[in-house]
Amino acid sequence: MAISGKTRSAEAESGEPHGAGLDRYDVAILGELQRDARLSNAELAQRIGLSAAPTWRRVRWLEEQGYITGYRAELNRRKLGLGVLAFVRVDADRNNAEATQALEAAMRAMPEVVACHYISGAGTFELQVVATDLDAYSRWAMEVLFRLPNVKDVHTSFSLGEVKAGAELPLTHLRGRA
Repeated sequence: MAISGKTRSAEAESGEPHGAGLDRYDVAILGELQRDARLSNAELAQRIGLSAAPTWRRVRWLEEQGYITGYRAELNRRKLGLGVLAFVRVDADRNNAEATQALEAAMRAMPEVVACHYISGAGTFELQVVATDLDAYSRWAMEVLFRLPNVKDVHTSFSLGEVKAGAELPLTHLRGRA
């Protein structure tokens, strides 16, 4: 397939900008970096079958386009003394834009809340909250969560064991792209 007078593989190797979509090299980069974000550019290039310079340019493009939003270490919460993982459904008293935005901002500011989703169905938000133990969770809920404005009700379930966490995003739906 010719693109601007070059073959697709020549464009890929040169690292020239490609269209708005992802190609097989981009998908390969995303997959490899999900598995190990500490890869050097040279190691990444070798794994995906490109030289270092176009690989580096592609990684920068993926970052600029928002496909890669950051790099972080995955930490073992239990080793860090955070033995409790709670799933907390928060029902808001009012569902208007101003009250919801204020509650969202409060949730973002709480370090104990490691994930927060605005949900459909029963409830307004679903939180994942970590704590050292049940007493610490209870104190946090009483002193922080229940005191937030616009909170009508709170329902908590505790994780009894992790089956899968910190998983890579599936990329199989992107395979077969140009």
